Amino acid sequence: MRRTPLALGATALAAGLALTACGSGDSSASASSGKPAVKVGGAFIPAPAGGDMAAGFFIVHNSGGADTLTSVTSAIAQQVTLHSTKGGVMKEQRSFPVPADGELDFERGGNHLMFENLKQTPKEGDKVSVELHFAKSGTVTVTFPVKAATYNPTAKSAHSSMSSHTSH
Repeated sequence: MRRTPLALGATALAAGLALTACGSGDSSASASSGKPAVKVGGAFIPAPAGGDMAAGFFIVHNSGGADTLTSVTSAIAQQVTLHSTKGGVMKEQRSFPVPADGELDFERGGNHLMFENLKQTPKEGDKVSVELHFAKSGTVTVTFPVKAATYNPTAKSAHSSMSSHTSH
């Protein structure tokens, strides 16, 4: 069977249009369903006044698909728990969703970490290694500087200090 150049051109055009129709023109849909891209910034632990507990704060910025913060560990405490505070009531949480193309804030008066049964008391100026465990991103190790007990950064300064941390 002999094909004319016009017929071959029409076939190529139809094939090209079919392939184009298969692609997604919605980049936000692909980011939302894609791999998370997690960065952690603004991390700090206020120096505890005493006792065997300390709090921790940070911001997770995710420029990819949704993820979940499932747990936290650190060598300075027997246990690190996730907490939310709503209406002045603190409640332990099993996990926190990290929205696609969004942020998860752990800040004073809101979500926070509790380092319980401290093995050593962190002092102002110390640096504490903390492992954040995500469902999809794996383990992200973050250094939390220990700040003055009254330290309370503004949201703007915490967001401007975003840094990338590698998953392990």
